Amino acid sequence: MTSNTPAEPPAKRRFGLLTAVCLVTGNIIGGGVFLLPATVAPYGTVSIVALAVLTVGAVALAVLFGRLAARTPVTGGLYVYPREAFGDFAGFVSVWSYWTMTWASNAALAVAAVGYLQVLLPVPGGAGWQALLALAALWLPALTNFAGLKYVAAAQIVSTVLKFLPLAVVALVGPFFVHAGNFGPFDATGQGVVPSMSAAAAILLYSYLGVESAAVSAGEVRNPKRTVIRAGVLGTVASAVVYLLGTFAVFGLVPHTALAGSSAPFSDALNAMFGGTAGGVVMAVAAVLSIVGALNGWILMSAQMPYAAAVDGLFPRVFTRTRRGVPWAGALIGVVLASVLILFNYLGGTGQVFRVLVLITSFTAAVPYLLSAAAQLHWLARGDREKVRGGRLALDVTVAGVSFAVSLWLIAGAGYAAVYQGTLFLAAGLLVHVWLSARRRVPATS
Repeated sequence: MTSNTPAEPPAKRRFGLLTAVCLVTGNIIGGGVFLLPATVAPYGTVSIVALAVLTVGAVALAVLFGRLAARTPVTGGLYVYPREAFGDFAGFVSVWSYWTMTWASNAALAVAAVGYLQVLLPVPGGAGWQALLALAALWLPALTNFAGLKYVAAAQIVSTVLKFLPLAVVALVGPFFVHAGNFGPFDATGQGVVPSMSAAAAILLYSYLGVESAAVSAGEVRNPKRTVIRAGVLGTVASAVVYLLGTFAVFGLVPHTALAGSSAPFSDALNAMFGGTAGGVVMAVAAVLSIVGALNGWILMSAQMPYAAAVDGLFPRVFTRTRRGVPWAGALIGVVLASVLILFNYLGGTGQVFRVLVLITSFTAAVPYLLSAAAQLHWLARGDREKVRGGRLALDVTVAGVSFAVSLWLIAGAGYAAVYQGTLFLAAGLLVHVWLSARRRVPATS
């Protein structure tokens, strides 16, 4: 039986503060933000309130992961913390759930690219062509990962800068063009404000996936005890400003009925601001670049946590294979699984592909968030000052408590179908855990 000592970080830490902030921001502001206003429009403008509440939770999670990473600055983050607090099984559940989230999220990102590619290209109709476009959007950034970590870092910085510019235009200039009549009803479902807000928040969580990026990659970050928390908070706050102002602008620029059926809501918003279609084309280019940049970072993330668990013997050994700083085998497996999920959802005739994938990822992301918050609460309750790095007890309790509550709220808001499918993914992982744990335990000899 292996010890609970986390995997050792690599000798060379390649990410400074700028790269870490870009990793967080680039992973948060991916393709999701470009499609999410249309996805949550059916719930009404209560979605904007849900986004504001979720922003508070996202900042709390960023602080939580920064505090946890300051004590254990190794690659693997959200797998390491539950394992140290509760043992191997909790660590496995966390890494399996997070790993499931990453490749399902990558599939959702690639699907989000399709709507904006159709603005730029004369793509034939039909699910088959859409599936091919989604696969192309997925595999292009995968090649960057296979080339090595320095290319991942460079691509992340460039794509983050390029995506921010047009989003900033909508977020900062768009509110001056809004029309009150476009917002539509506050609670469009008629089910009540709280249920509608919870359901919208479960979808909107997808827009904040990535707050943990610096913590998961802490083994690659220089001076992680300071850099991880700074990168997490700075990246999350910057993303939140763009999200809140941008979503408000889109809701006020595009009529509610049109927004609910839009496949490129930010393009529609720019067209409403300036007329014609040129603005929409610019936004579509930015959206595609943003999605490719986000996939560049998320493909790396899909490999790093399994790598840390595999080093400890809690994940299949194949995930330890690395090349030029990237666990290439894990990245390849994640891309293949995301490709299968894309084909299944498109060619299987599943409606609302993006929404289905987003809800699954929201549930599977909330599980390791919940376990990490529980780990911090565990150490605080024990009075283990070394574990929580001393001082600021009230702040740590508040941050961990808010993070735990938000994670639980998101699991509840994901809905029965998403929780059911996500639980099936977790249950399937039990067979892997049984097999690996049996191989790690050597029977005693008489």
